[in-house]
Amino acid sequence: MTADVWLPIPPDDIDGLPEGPDYRFWNGEDDFPADPADCAFYVVPYMKPSPLCVRPMGRMSNVRVVQTLSAGIDHVEPGLGQLPAGVRLCNARGVHEASTGELTLALILASLRGIPDFVRAQDRGEWLGGFRPALADKNVLIVGYGSIGEAIEDRLVPFEVARVARVARSERTTARGPVHPLTDLPALLPEADVVILSTPLTEATRGLAGADFLSRMKDGALLVNVARGPVVDTKALLAELETGRITAALDVTDPEPLAREHPLWRAPGVLISPHVGGPTSAFLPRAKRLLVDQLNRYVNREPLRNVILTTGASTD
Repeated sequence: MTADVWLPIPPDDIDGLPEGPDYRFWNGEDDFPADPADCAFYVVPYMKPSPLCVRPMGRMSNVRVVQTLSAGIDHVEPGLGQLPAGVRLCNARGVHEASTGELTLALILASLRGIPDFVRAQDRGEWLGGFRPALADKNVLIVGYGSIGEAIEDRLVPFEVARVARVARSERTTARGPVHPLTDLPALLPEADVVILSTPLTEATRGLAGADFLSRMKDGALLVNVARGPVVDTKALLAELETGRITAALDVTDPEPLAREHPLWRAPGVLISPHVGGPTSAFLPRAKRLLVDQLNRYVNREPLRNVILTTGASTD
């Protein structure tokens, strides 16, 4: 196999890559490392803007696999129509669960226990006591129960939460209990003390947490978004935050990044982290393991993991 593989990680830094392909390093630089038409396996640069990631795709006339290093694939969707039929699009399931699960718990605990207030008080040299809510005994609702949702629940278990309710696109049963369909949200939202969004961004989930969704959340509830910014209607969220009725912890926002003057920065009861759910020290070893496994499967003509769709295939 002599076709090119484009990698956003220097190939010499990845142990275990199979022999055969010509490995080209490209992480979004202006110049392509080779003719995109010779690329058979395109690993999309991580945490780069969508236009940059899509830029070579229109010239990849012989590509067979597009592999993201993110759980979401929305940043490459604009380029899918430029690809030939039969291209398999794979996501990075298994890479980000640990980091995103950690951050989700960090955001919940920091918000409930008032860590931002303590940091500001420390800057002032002020001893700020008071009574704060605990995560223990809370009802938690996870909206988007894929591998990241499961990882979040794994990390919730030791905190003695009262109940975890799960919601996904399709109803199913897991070892931990039922997974409800999205249509059950109106009944589940009023019972939840903490609502976690970990769903992919699709047409069905864009604006999912809008005015109706937010109005159904109970007084004092916390909304946590580790999904994608547009899953939440920012205007509707700002309206709720201004009343003080609910609070929010957001790793992703719409728009992103937030401009210095954006009102979300100053909204009461909101904690914002700058889309850092994935990029931690846990990313690189897991990303390398995924690429080695996928490329060995590709070279040996074995089934690939994490295939989200195949271009040109019927969606019926």
